[in-house]
Amino acid sequence: MSRLTRAHLADADPVLGALIREVGRCTLKPERAREPYEALISAVAHQQLHARAAEAMLGRLRALTEAPVPAPGHLLSLSDEALRGCGFSAAKAAALRDIARRTLDGTVPTRRAAARMSDAALIERLCALRGIGRWTVEMLLIFTLGRPDVFPVDDFGVREGYRLIHGLEAQPKPRAFAAIGEAYAPYRSTAAWYLWRAADRAKKITPPS
Repeated sequence: MSRLTRAHLADADPVLGALIREVGRCTLKPERAREPYEALISAVAHQQLHARAAEAMLGRLRALTEAPVPAPGHLLSLSDEALRGCGFSAAKAAALRDIARRTLDGTVPTRRAAARMSDAALIERLCALRGIGRWTVEMLLIFTLGRPDVFPVDDFGVREGYRLIHGLEAQPKPRAFAAIGEAYAPYRSTAAWYLWRAADRAKKITPPS
């Protein structure tokens, strides 16, 4: 994190600035070699599951397809029974197939294509996929594409971190939190990372990876 980023966030919110000084350097490192297709497959596996269980499912999928990430065409060729054997529910299997189809038709962009798209355009396009919501796309923007100005206002951990450092009785509502976050622009992803840290330390909430 640059000195400029740190100074901007501290000026925007002195309480956040104190947290930044206490936590130290931001170690957020996006997975820049990962394609959006792979990130979405992983996101579907992790939905409503403990990370260990989700990784076990992905491991079985890798073993079945003999590939670190099954190609979209290969994924589409798998039967319901095969996906169920990996641990995917019917709903998750349907979401995986939709992601694969939309990757083949270009709806899910490559990293190179995504680099030419705005955050808003990516959110609008990818939220049209089955089983993919705004929060999932925001995590992709932060942790895969490395977008610097994403503020996931629906994320429990981010709102809880804000509540804790400001000593509030209740978390801010998403709409109000979005307005609060405007002051952190254009470094809202970094602000979110520090708020996750605050929640993690107090409540053992781990930020998405």
